[in-house]
Amino acid sequence: MNLKLDGQLAWITGGATGIGLETARSLAVAGAHVVLSGRRQAELDAAVQTLKAEGLKASAAQLDVADAEAVSRVAGEILAQHGRIDTLVCSAGTNVPNRFWSTLTPEAFAKVTAINLNGVAFCVSAVLPAMRAAGAGTIVVVSSWAGWRYLSFTGAGYGATKMGLAPLVESINDQEGSHGIRATMLCPGEVATPILRTRPVPPSEQDIERMLKPQDVADAVAYVVTAPRHVCLNEIVISPTWNRIYIGAPDLKRPS
Repeated sequence: MNLKLDGQLAWITGGATGIGLETARSLAVAGAHVVLSGRRQAELDAAVQTLKAEGLKASAAQLDVADAEAVSRVAGEILAQHGRIDTLVCSAGTNVPNRFWSTLTPEAFAKVTAINLNGVAFCVSAVLPAMRAAGAGTIVVVSSWAGWRYLSFTGAGYGATKMGLAPLVESINDQEGSHGIRATMLCPGEVATPILRTRPVPPSEQDIERMLKPQDVADAVAYVVTAPRHVCLNEIVISPTWNRIYIGAPDLKRPS
């Protein structure tokens, strides 16, 4: 086992499934105790049991990141139990089927904003004091290709919130780098995760097989977190080689 993170604590939101779970596994293999957060307790419990069965250190803290008070409470509980939060990985995210202005409602837009943007800001605010006190900390924000370049098919709410993460992450490096805190915005292309099923027209199984796997993104996160402390990877863009964003696909076309 690689013990680069031995004795450290990593908090992963959206940690019960997909990219979040694979990231938790990678950081735990590197030696960290990982705390997984998400809205569904049953999924969290199953994920923690799986990791523990692999001999890894993991626990769960149920959380809706859109609830600022709950975020503050959970961060406080983690600090009370473990005395530290060395790494925060913001992997919680969502989208809605009604993505285009012809069907997008204010309620749907607000739902996406509450999780994808507000939720990240709440978690960052919750961990910064402890990281400042420790003189070190790593924050990884899982954004999207849609946070790096405009994508029509992801919709207005998703695109706006993911684009909004760029100045949020850069502001951390601007204001907190002198305190030893570094932040990375990670922008994956299409990843084979359950969120694909929420698209108005889901991709074909053949196309899904060619996409990035959650472990691919987790490997990138692990590289960021285990990099030497003087190294900050401000932004990473990762995509499948067979990239439908360039190649095109019927399900990516804007509805008429």
